[in-house]
Amino acid sequence: MAEAKKTLWYTHCLGRSGLPLPAWPAGQRRQAQAAALPSIPFPLRTVSSTAPARLTLIVPELLWPEPADQIAYAGLARDTAAGWLLARGQAQPTTARSYEAALAGAFGLHDPALAHFRLRGESAVAAPAGLPTAAGESWLCADPVHLRFHHERIVLADAGAFELERTEAEAIVADLNREFAEVGEFHVADARRWYLRLNATVDHRSQPLSAVAGRRVDSELPADDASLTRWLNEVQMFLHLHPVNERRQRSGQPAVNSLWLWGGGRQTHIPTPPRFSRVWTDDPLAAGLAAAAGSPVAALPPAAEVIAKARAGETQLLVLDSLLAPVLYENGDDWNHRWHELDRNWFAAIRAELGKAFATVDLIAPTIFGELRWHFAGGERWKFWAGCRDLAALAGQLAGPQNASR
Repeated sequence: MAEAKKTLWYTHCLGRSGLPLPAWPAGQRRQAQAAALPSIPFPLRTVSSTAPARLTLIVPELLWPEPADQIAYAGLARDTAAGWLLARGQAQPTTARSYEAALAGAFGLHDPALAHFRLRGESAVAAPAGLPTAAGESWLCADPVHLRFHHERIVLADAGAFELERTEAEAIVADLNREFAEVGEFHVADARRWYLRLNATVDHRSQPLSAVAGRRVDSELPADDASLTRWLNEVQMFLHLHPVNERRQRSGQPAVNSLWLWGGGRQTHIPTPPRFSRVWTDDPLAAGLAAAAGSPVAALPPAAEVIAKARAGETQLLVLDSLLAPVLYENGDDWNHRWHELDRNWFAAIRAELGKAFATVDLIAPTIFGELRWHFAGGERWKFWAGCRDLAALAGQLAGPQNASR
C-alpha cells in the first residue's frame, strides 16, 4: 500500500507540473487509487449532481417593518448567518400577501378554505381530545379576539396579545353552543384557536387573523353575508355579559368580546404528487396542508435532524414562524431576540450545509415589503467577496426613500 501511495502522489505532482505522465498498465492506476484511499484523513460526502437534496424555508416577517428601528435591528448589520446567505442571493419581491396565503401558495393553492386545513393539522401538532375531522362539512376558524375603539376606529387584538386560559375558552364555548345551537357547533383546539362547524354552508371570505391583528378592522368586518353579520352582532352582545368576561374586566384583563371568522369556502384538494418529501412545522395550518398533500409532517426538531434527513432528489419544507407574533404585537425587542435565536439555531446550520447536504436552498419571506424570495445554489458559498447583508439596510432599500426613516 505504501508503494501505491508513493506512485499515486508522484503521478499527481507530474500532472500539476505539466510534465508528461508515465504510462500505466491496464487497471494499475485504479488499483493504486483504491490502495491509497483508505488513508485519507477526512470523510468523503457523495452528492448526486442529477437529483440533489433541496430545502425550502418559509420565514414570515424576516424583516422588521420599520428600517430605522435601532432596537429591533440591533446586532443584525454584520456577522449573521442569515445575512451571509442573503448577501449571496438577490431578493425577488412580489406582491405582499399574508403568511397563510404564502404558505398555501407553497403547496400550489390559491385562496383555499384554510379552516379545513388548519383543523386537520391540529391532530398533528397537539392531538386535542374530542376534536372532530373537517371532512365533508362547512367550517370556519372562529378565533377569540378583543375589539377596542382607538381614535374612533375599531382595532383588533387576537388572543396572542393577552392571556387566555383554556378553562376560560372552554367555558365560553360551552355557553355559545347552548345559546347558538341553530347556527352550528363551536370547538376549542387551543385557548387561541377555536372552530365553528356550520349547520348550513356559508360562503364567507375574510382575511386571516395575522393580516388584521393589531390593525383597524372597520373595513374588514364581514359584509358579504347579512345573516352571518347579524348573528355575529348577537354573539358580541352575548360575550359582553358572559361571566368569564365580567371576571376578566374586574381583574383588568381584556374581554373576549368578539370572534374573528375566517378560512371559509369550498374544501380544496392539493395538487399531486406532493411537492415536499417532508414538512417540519409547529403550525397546525402548515401541518394540515402537509397532511392533505400526503407529505410526512413532524414538529420542529433540532437542525441536525433536518440535515440528517436530506436525501437526493427530495425537497424538505421548514416552516419557521417565530418572528410573526412580535411583529403583530409590535414588540421589536422580542423580535430581535427571536431573530438571533433563529440565526443561531437554524441559519448557521443551513449556511454550513449549503452545497453539502443541500444543493439548493429556497427562502420565502412574507413581509410588509412584499413576499420576498431568494434562491441559493451550492456554488454561491464560494463568493467570499459577498460579505454579510445588513438587514436594516435591506429593509430600507425595499421600503423606499419615503418610508425608510419611519
